[in-house]
Amino acid sequence: MIGELPTSLNVNGVERAIRSDYRVALLIFHAFNNPELSDWEKAIIMLDCLYENAKEILSDDIEEAINKAVWFLDGGVTDRETKYRSAKKVLDWEQDEQMIFSAVNKVAGKEVRALEYLHWWTFLGYFNEIGEGLLTTVINIRQKKNKGKKLEKYEQEFYRENKHLIDIKEKLSAEEQAEKERLLKLLNGEV
Repeated sequence: MIGELPTSLNVNGVERAIRSDYRVALLIFHAFNNPELSDWEKAIIMLDCLYENAKEILSDDIEEAINKAVWFLDGGVTDRETKYRSAKKVLDWEQDEQMIFSAVNKVAGKEVRALEYLHWWTFLGYFNEIGEGLLTTVINIRQKKNKGKKLEKYEQEFYRENKHLIDIKEKLSAEEQAEKERLLKLLNGEV
């Protein structure tokens, strides 16, 4: 129905209650950012976090439950292009947390973290209405850098002074980190 905020998802004909607060979505994104987890583990965490009775979902319904969960997390959009999913990251919900909440709070006119409950889609609505500010400047520079576009002089200066905000920190699994350290030692002649 138009204008409704879903609190359940229909999975193969069964209405399944979900946890629709924005904090749950951010928790799921945190798990998806964890390089230690396999894709399957991430999917299971998503189901456990989002569905109130995830353990009751039949194995035949898992794929549909995952698809509905992704639909919900995408704000109800079903026609995302494939390149959207594979595009280089311009936003990291963890790294950019303070900038995101500052911008969302400005749009909402209140501190949203102080609210007991805020539907994920309402949070997304606030997020999508963010105007000019620090977050949009950072995202715009990331987008230009990802596409190999030349930065304007003011953007170059901003980037030099704020690399720590703009460069998305690479998250490595323990195994990847150990290999990186081993290679660095080799390069530095420490082995």
